[in-house]
Amino acid sequence: MKKILVLFHDAGGGHRNAAVALQAMAKAQKRDWDVELVQFQELTDRLDVLRKVTGIQIQEQYNIILRNGWTWGSEYLLKVLQLTIRIFHGPLVKLLEKFWRQRPAEMLISVIPHFNREIAESWERVYPGRPFVTVITDLADFPPRFWIEPVKEQSVIAGTEKAVEQARTFGKEDAHVFGVSGMVLRPEFYAESAVDPAAVKRELGLREDLPTAMVLFGGFGSKVIYEITEKLDAARLPVQLILICGKNEKLAARLNAKKWNIGTSVIGFTKEVHKLMRAADFLIGKPGPGSIAEAMQRGLPVLVECNSWTLPQERYNAEWVTEKRVGVVLKSFEDVVGGVEQMLEPARLAEFKKNVAAQINRAIFEIMGILETLLAGQNTGSRAEQGRDVVRVA
Repeated sequence: MKKILVLFHDAGGGHRNAAVALQAMAKAQKRDWDVELVQFQELTDRLDVLRKVTGIQIQEQYNIILRNGWTWGSEYLLKVLQLTIRIFHGPLVKLLEKFWRQRPAEMLISVIPHFNREIAESWERVYPGRPFVTVITDLADFPPRFWIEPVKEQSVIAGTEKAVEQARTFGKEDAHVFGVSGMVLRPEFYAESAVDPAAVKRELGLREDLPTAMVLFGGFGSKVIYEITEKLDAARLPVQLILICGKNEKLAARLNAKKWNIGTSVIGFTKEVHKLMRAADFLIGKPGPGSIAEAMQRGLPVLVECNSWTLPQERYNAEWVTEKRVGVVLKSFEDVVGGVEQMLEPARLAEFKKNVAAQINRAIFEIMGILETLLAGQNTGSRAEQGRDVVRVA
């Protein structure tokens, strides 16, 4: 068995989802790999400077910001974080070196941003020549030094043409850049399903004959979900809502406590989003790369916003939605009623769904082939098509 370590953290839910997807697909394809997931926050906790000052872990500070919508000016907070990482570069590298020696492996994979320079340097010192791969879980990088680092030891797997182009612009050689057809999704999003959408609606207490929107703001929810529901409820549009609150129990309780004019189904933390999406016609949410990719896989157009409150690394995602014509981008969810009215126009919704269907994402399968090639020491180049040439479909 070849040992592979996958580094993730829980700032948002997308990084853990990507790590779990890689582990699950390796198991489903019966590969001779022992894929171990490593929680980066726990690994580096004693160097968490912001926690020493505030008493709160870096990843939890990020999740608090998301839950409360305190995202304006987040690019400045990002600069503070990146400066802190650079200041503690040496101690962090030494800490990681010690861990790698305790956990020998043939390959290291990172699905997190910000720390890839430290990860690459420490890994190369302990296991020179063994592959280190960063799987970008955003539709594009947010330079400088967000995902892609100016170190030759880092190979990059990117899910869009934009991210591949960025990697090359930042000096990555072709042998270290691999393009795939989308974001990493858990295997269940590809599984054939006989689930009847009408049956799911009945389970949720919703009507079978009404258009249905899923409102999703990541695994930690957001108070914006309540505000959106209020606006749509006041407008009494012919639509019903599946409200995914994630781990935000306070939000779920608040939504359940009010009697709404429109149909609503309030869902807490769930691993069944792939199933619940069967009952939806479109998705309302922030332009997160994971939720957009999941919506595309489930055939759902998206209604998102993009403005100065949007996380800087997610602003390109809104451009992508507009470019691919797979949904509506608002300047603010203050205009959510108008956005939903556009989604409810039959001709426009049909056009969006046609464009969504054209987005073919086989990234998780392609990545398995790329990793196999790297493990075999055959890292001979990339191009967006190369990963597909070595796909082994389960």
